[in-house]
Amino acid sequence: MEILNYRQGTHEDIKQLCRLGIASWSHFQSILEADHWEALIKNVSSESTYSVLLDKSFCFVCTENDQMTGMAFLMYSGTAYDVYQADWCSIRFVSVHPGHTGKGIGRKLTQLCIDKAKELGERTIALHTSEIMPNARHIYESFGFTIQKEISQRFGQRYWLYTMDI
Repeated sequence: MEILNYRQGTHEDIKQLCRLGIASWSHFQSILEADHWEALIKNVSSESTYSVLLDKSFCFVCTENDQMTGMAFLMYSGTAYDVYQADWCSIRFVSVHPGHTGKGIGRKLTQLCIDKAKELGERTIALHTSEIMPNARHIYESFGFTIQKEISQRFGQRYWLYTMDI
């Protein structure tokens, strides 16, 4: 029997986070133009990407039989960056290994981020997602996230900024 375990991710997990990032995002290779794919895979396979995220967030990981199957980062509020206001926390890099989809991992990771944001006393939680991620958009909308606006394209795809008051 396979049991899903959820825990806090740490800097000791960086190599596994990189492998999970590559596996989780690889199915977009056939969708994206070559230059966009190269930029995306460079970002999700870089140890420095995860090191920076771990320094500025609370990381949740899901494991199954000691294999990392999912990850999500709750970025703390306090600094405006990218499309996010300084007083918002945000969810980043919700990723599930393609061999483990359909088990509710993405939904559980999102719920853990929301619960942690409430625990920290956050007021607004934000995220952004794209047209090539309809399953993620469905999960976020089912939690009550609403589109605030369409933001500039990334990797040649349409993206939307979502927020939810908590």
